[in-house]
Amino acid sequence: MMRTTMSLDERLVKELMEVTGAKSRTEAIHTAISELIRRKKLEELKALSGKIRIADNWRALEAAELKAHAARERHARGRR
Repeated sequence: MMRTTMSLDERLVKELMEVTGAKSRTEAIHTAISELIRRKKLEELKALSGKIRIADNWRALEAAELKAHAARERHARGRR
């Protein structure tokens, strides 16, 4: 983890905390960053649609990814 000083729009951070349900600015920003990364990766996968053959076990892979994502979020919030 690293400390960073940033100038952020106070209204945006407040709204972010409200929509994420985060109890701290740090938690809200971590959630937003994780979600943006996840969405960008999904966009990249969607761009591959029709270009590659996806394994038939996509449901199992998706479940494993969601489980790993939840574990990362718990770890980021200090719970293991």
